[in-house]
Amino acid sequence: MPLPRLRLTPGVSHGPLDGAWWPRCNALELELPALIGSLDPAVGTVTRVTVDTASWPDVPRTVMAPDHVIEVVRTDLAAEAHAITVDCGTVGRWELLVIPPDEPAGAAARLLTAAADPENPLSAPRILALAENELGAEAAGESEGGPGPR
Repeated sequence: MPLPRLRLTPGVSHGPLDGAWWPRCNALELELPALIGSLDPAVGTVTRVTVDTASWPDVPRTVMAPDHVIEVVRTDLAAEAHAITVDCGTVGRWELLVIPPDEPAGAAARLLTAAADPENPLSAPRILALAENELGAEAAGESEGGPGPR
């Protein structure tokens, strides 16, 4: 599996997110081992991830990672939509925005950058909703022929 498309907040995060992850497909069992392998091992062994059922409807209860099994917890909480919590027990955790695999590359790049900004105050659902509104506004401008003559 290629390296994950991931951007983490440098240093200590002060916002609700610690970065963003842009998986290539919706198969968590294929994507998760690469994500886990790219995280800082000093934080500890990943023991559990929490994902929202809307983004990952058919996720298994466990996923194999190198040398261990990761428990997968599903949640229906709106506050955790479009996010994954990567938990290392009592040692540490990451809260990451999950960018939909079919997101256009330009929009995904902006989301990766915004979510990893240490000053970002937005949750995963809020940052994704704002990006969707921006894309909708851009598409409406294009369909109307854009700006008028100069």
